[in-house]
Amino acid sequence: MFNRIILVGNLTKDPELRYSPQGTPVATMRIAVNSRVKQGEEFRDETLFIDTIVFGRQAETVTQYLSKGRGVLVEGRLRERRWEYEGQQRSKFEVIASTVRFLPRREDASSEAVQDIEPPEEITDLEPF
Repeated sequence: MFNRIILVGNLTKDPELRYSPQGTPVATMRIAVNSRVKQGEEFRDETLFIDTIVFGRQAETVTQYLSKGRGVLVEGRLRERRWEYEGQQRSKFEVIASTVRFLPRREDASSEAVQDIEPPEEITDLEPF
């Protein structure tokens, strides 16, 4: 079986950092991914909002350097969570990130001015379970 997903999008809010009972850092963030879909002769923009979970040192780095509106490239795997709420079965798909790459801001990409302090380039910590 192969479960791999790569997303490029923008954060819809600042990442939130929590710690597991074992002390592992866990960051949650929501990414807006835009795509263009052709309907008949016209194109329509479609936006997906995807919850993403990051573990370990990478979770701390994400919460330190990323904020709402920043672009990211996320590699990971897709997971479905299921639960019951008020007698109804619910489910939700989310991405468990193995790598989060910070994308340059749009104004930074087109100018040669001095950029903000760049966060460290990391490829670390898979899901700890």
